Amino acid sequence: MTKMTSSEAFVETMVANDVKDIFGIMGSAFMDAMDIFEPAGIRLIPVVHEQGAGHMADGYARVSGKHGVVIGQNGPGISNCVTAIAAAYWAHSPVVIITPEAGTMGIGLGGFQETNQLPMFQEFTKYQGHVVNPMRMAEFTGRCFDRAMSEMAPAQLNIPRDYFYADGEFSIPQPRRIDRGAGGEETLNKAVAIIAQAKFPVIVSGGGVVMADGVDECKALAERLGAPVVNSYLHNDSFPASHELWCGPLGYQGSKAAMKLISKADVVIALGTRLGPFGTLPQHDMDYWPKDAKIVQIDADHKMLGLVKPITVGICGDAKAVAEALTEKLSSANLVCDATKAERATKIAQEKVAWEEELDNWIHETDQYSMDMIQDLEEGWLHPRQVLRELEKAMPEDVMVSTDIGNINSVANSYLRFEKPRSFFAPMSFGNCGYALPTIIGAKAAAPHRPAVSYAGDGAWAMSMVETMTCIRHDIPVTAVVFHNCQWGAEKKNQVDFYDRRFIADELTDQNFVKIAESMGAEGIHVDKLEEVGPALKKAIDMQMNEGKTTIIEIMCTRELGDPFRKDALSKPVRYLEKYKDYGVNKLHR
Repeated sequence: MTKMTSSEAFVETMVANDVKDIFGIMGSAFMDAMDIFEPAGIRLIPVVHEQGAGHMADGYARVSGKHGVVIGQNGPGISNCVTAIAAAYWAHSPVVIITPEAGTMGIGLGGFQETNQLPMFQEFTKYQGHVVNPMRMAEFTGRCFDRAMSEMAPAQLNIPRDYFYADGEFSIPQPRRIDRGAGGEETLNKAVAIIAQAKFPVIVSGGGVVMADGVDECKALAERLGAPVVNSYLHNDSFPASHELWCGPLGYQGSKAAMKLISKADVVIALGTRLGPFGTLPQHDMDYWPKDAKIVQIDADHKMLGLVKPITVGICGDAKAVAEALTEKLSSANLVCDATKAERATKIAQEKVAWEEELDNWIHETDQYSMDMIQDLEEGWLHPRQVLRELEKAMPEDVMVSTDIGNINSVANSYLRFEKPRSFFAPMSFGNCGYALPTIIGAKAAAPHRPAVSYAGDGAWAMSMVETMTCIRHDIPVTAVVFHNCQWGAEKKNQVDFYDRRFIADELTDQNFVKIAESMGAEGIHVDKLEEVGPALKKAIDMQMNEGKTTIIEIMCTRELGDPFRKDALSKPVRYLEKYKDYGVNKLHR
């Protein structure tokens, strides 16, 4: 036990958990602790908006594999973080949100910046620590950091602001980490027996592989089986794209090669993935999920086993450890699939070549609305698919990419390939706008030696572009690509398909994002020729890595639209009242 203040105990517990960076906006509620961040070796990175801070903490955690930490002023500062913490929850990020609260003598009186902060986050955290006495500051702080890592999810540390001002004898808890292991021997042996009889095994490599640093082990398992490997939705970095067994991602705007190959599977090995519903929906008019396949599912959270898809065997364990154990058990076993390894290798190669050729030739969308937009095309507006292909070609091997939600960003799923894990960040099934830029800033803060690129449409960009100032103010250079098509494309697609092209609230005015970027101190590049796309990205990344410059690349894109997120999400409108009769299904555009 050592005598210190409760603020010192709070800070020292963070030091014990190797906290180097915290994202947020300074506030009086935690100023006593903030005053000693610097001598503790902790950098506070001030942001423009607290939602951005939460996304930065998420990106930081996903790249580093360590905690991402966010803090803000009690009340409005904290409530601004809710969306970002929800996104981190669905990304399984070990984010710790520190929520200083109104003082204990004023709680319940409706004082300045007072609100009940625990209920705000109860749906998006796996643990909520509320400091009930200042002498328990170190205890609750340590527990929050432990639980965030053990649960691989956000944890909340709620501290009444007056509890920073106490002194006494404190013991600083040391971090506790869980060794998850490879699961039970019984379930492992059941899985081996099923895999050994598989004629066409397919591996789905998910986020758990990335979080466990288990890509090499996944590779070894795939190579032993000769099994095609598909990425789970928005986890394109869970298997190297250059590997002969890589087939691309499932889910919305995913790889047709991946979908065609998994449709043939008699055994699916779901490695570190919950097989979420959105990520396994029909796509490209293919209901590809194999209906009769046996499923061996591996997840560190036993509650995920069999949650979405009926499974044959569920293994609760670390994806890396399980893959290693399965490979060892299968190494000398007689496998049915050994006899057809060469045949399957040929099939994998053929499907991949066919898909790449299709992407090369898929210059633009071919639905009637998109064709109408293309017909009215003036010079200086580029087809989004061609743009995405050129960006793909120009990406450096070590790149980190974050994408926002939206139509063009979703189409990018077909074109984003990675060689390294912890390289791709998306808002997952929460699907919030304004995600990409702050997340890539957090990623860059964690890995300044790696090129960092964000993708956003002009609508989503406007929600977070002010964080460009964070890059400039705190020397965190990134490259941001803005797809400028003057519309909210994802929702507009629904109005095209279901509402007779009655466009309400989806049109955006034509701002000059280059000039806006320059006004914030960044570089700006305007692109309206296809041959300029790749060179613009390469130039921006060169300036990022060698000159420390943040660059916004504004790419002018046509108004064509890819498939909707879900074709089953809406239905044709039915109207009974006379004044709405012209807005019904019988009047829809043919």
